[in-house]
Formats: sequence, C-alpha cells, structure tokens
Amino acid sequence: MAIQSLLIIIGILAVLLIIGVPISYSIGISALAAILQTVPLNVSVVTASQRIFVGMSSFSLTAIPFFILAGNLMNQGGIAKRLVDFVNAILGKLPGSLLVTNVGANALFGAISGSASAAAAAVGNMVSSGEEELGYDKALCAAANGASAPSGLLIPPSNALITYSLVSGGTSVAALFLAGYIPGIIWAVCCIAVAVVIAKKKGYVGIKGKFSFKNLGTATLKALPSLSLIVVVIGGIVGGIFTATEGSAIAVVYALVLGLIYRNITWESFKRILVESAKMSGMIVFLIGVSNILSWVMAFTQIPQAISAALLGITSNKFLLLLIMNVILLAAGTFMDVTPAILIFTPLFLPIVKNFGMNPVQFGLMLTYNLCIGNITPPVGNTLFVAIKVGNTSLAKVMPYMLMFYGAILAGLLLVTYVPAVSMALPQAAGLIK
Repeated sequence: MAIQSLLIIIGILAVLLIIGVPISYSIGISALAAILQTVPLNVSVVTASQRIFVGMSSFSLTAIPFFILAGNLMNQGGIAKRLVDFVNAILGKLPGSLLVTNVGANALFGAISGSASAAAAAVGNMVSSGEEELGYDKALCAAANGASAPSGLLIPPSNALITYSLVSGGTSVAALFLAGYIPGIIWAVCCIAVAVVIAKKKGYVGIKGKFSFKNLGTATLKALPSLSLIVVVIGGIVGGIFTATEGSAIAVVYALVLGLIYRNITWESFKRILVESAKMSGMIVFLIGVSNILSWVMAFTQIPQAISAALLGITSNKFLLLLIMNVILLAAGTFMDVTPAILIFTPLFLPIVKNFGMNPVQFGLMLTYNLCIGNITPPVGNTLFVAIKVGNTSLAKVMPYMLMFYGAILAGLLLVTYVPAVSMALPQAAGLIK
C-alpha cells in the first residue's frame, strides 16, 4: 500500500505541477487521491479538512507572517545602501572589492529581509553602477550577486527553519537559528573565495589606499540600527527572553520604527506592505496546512518506512545514504521552492537520519542549505533570474561563472552534511542541545 500511495502522490503531483496548478493545490489533490485508495470519500474529505485546520493552528506558525512583514518593512526602509557601505568598509581591500562587497551585503540583507530575491535586487542595484564604472564583467557581477543571495536564508531569522521546526515535530527554533549562522557564513565565504580568485585573474583590484578605521566607524554607525535587529531578536529568542513568535512581533515594531526614522515608509507604502505581506503569509500558511494532509497520508500508509527500507536495501552506509538524499534534494530543488520541498521531504527523510543518530537540527540545516541551492539553479532559480535581470545580461553568459560558484557552494554542503560541528557547535555551546 505504501508504494502504491507514493506512486499516486508523485504521479499526480508531477502532472499538476507540469500543467501549472499552484503547488498548494497540487499537494492537497495528490494527498487526497492517495487517501481515497484506503478510506471512503466522505471520510477522506472530513479528514483532509481536519488536517488542514490542525496544520494551520500552531502558535509557532504565527512567527512566519510577522517575520514576512518585518522583512518587507526592512526592504522598504532603505537599509541596503547602509549595509553595502558597511561591508565595503570591511572587505573593500580584497581583489574585486565590489564583487566581495556584493556577497557580504547579500548575506546581511538576506538575513534581515528574509528573501534571497529581494537581496539580489536591492544589493545588486546598489553596486551595479560602481561595477560598471570599474569595467567589471556584467555576467560575473550577476553570477556573484545571484550565487550569494541565498546565504541570508540560512542566517536567522529564517522562515525556512521555522517551517522545518513545525514539520519536524517541534525541533527547537532557537537551536535551529543558532545552527544557521555557520552554514550561512560558509556559503558566503565560498562565494567570496570564488569572486576573489576570478577577480585576480581578471586584474580587478581592491580599494586603493590604507585601511581606514574612520570610514569603518562611520559605516558601522550607519548600519548599526539595521544590524541590531538581528542581535535583539535572535539574542532574545536564544536567551529565552521571548519566544520566536514574540520575537517576530518585536521585529515588526523595530522595522517599522526604523523605517519611520529613516523616512522611507509612508502611509501609502505601509498599506501596500501590509497587503503584500498578507498575501505572502496566506500562501505560506495555507501551503503548510495543506501539506499536513500529505504528512498524515505518509504516516497512515507508512511511506517513510517503505522509503527507509528501500534506501537501506541499497546501502546501510550512512555516508552514502546522506549522499543519495542530497542528490534527490538537489534535483527536487531545481523545480520546487524551498518551503514546499521542506514540507514534502522532511517527513520522508527525517526518520531515516534519526535511525543512524543524526540530530534533527543538523538535518534541518543540511536540508535547508541544499534546497536553497535551487534558488539559483535553472529551470526555476528565481533568485538567479532576478540577478540576471538586475545585471542586464543573459543566462548563457552567466552560467560559466555560476559553475564555479556551484562547485564552492556544494563543497560547503558537504561540510554541513558530514561535519556535525558545523551546525551543532553553536547550539551545543549555548546549551540548547546536548
């Protein structure tokens, strides 16, 4: 029954996605079709409705709409230039200074805004004129911008990690948030390394003159209010002062006050931000609710157990199993967004990795890091295409550079997968996990 149900889910889901049905409806319909193989129609519909309600009723889920609203307020609040100047003051001496600055600013802005595409658009626009003046290759600039933007999705506050916490059965959000720092930094450092190597080959130099503490101090003071959002919210959550949901509400108030101080938020823009945040939140929350049907079907038909048995039938070596999972996730990420992929693959793979002793926190970071690569991978790759549009270039010109960035980012994925300390060291040091 498990294999039959799995084939039904995969088949119907694939067909619906190919013909353009929204992912939430596709998941719900495919899950309902699988239920009908074992449960009568009237019972199936009632059960599906109950599972949607249960999936959307979690208090922790409230954090997602608040963080989305806070991110949209920060996007409007004019913080991108301040972050670009701050990173440039620190890293500007490296070869290809604006490429490196683009990468570092993307990591910071993506963490604050919660959107890789927003980071690629905002930061990319900020540095593009300078890159053009210095004669940088447009395709290289677009590749560095797109490749580095998803790094901010790993650095908290991260909606992807909150979603994983919910679907994994309540993994500590505070532990996941702390665990995200090193993988996010690794992603950014990998991109910086590639950018510096290519910049040296092309003869792109850093900012001339000596390092200036005065410029760094000025840039830091300007960026400090924006950077403080991360310190206040994450520090409060990790320190147990408030929950993730309460922290998200504080982030909204902080972002709104900051936007008003900077005078970049008007009444009209605020109304637009509220509407956009409500639409995005509704989509994500409904998707989580519908995905709860799928999780129930998988548990009821014992699909995870069947997949576990199939994978263990191939090999019992945990290193090979993790490699197989990574390949599957990389393939899925090329056509599926991060949130639905987390909702689908967590209940499939988490029981397997638990069997050979992998901590759910480490798996959550491996899963999220892996799926974030899909943001910059064709055919979907929304963030990559945003970077290409901002850079005024083409996919054909960008891809040769992207291959080098992919190689470095995948090396980071191997570290997150096979070196537990990469994601576990900070939560363990804080006493959040043993």
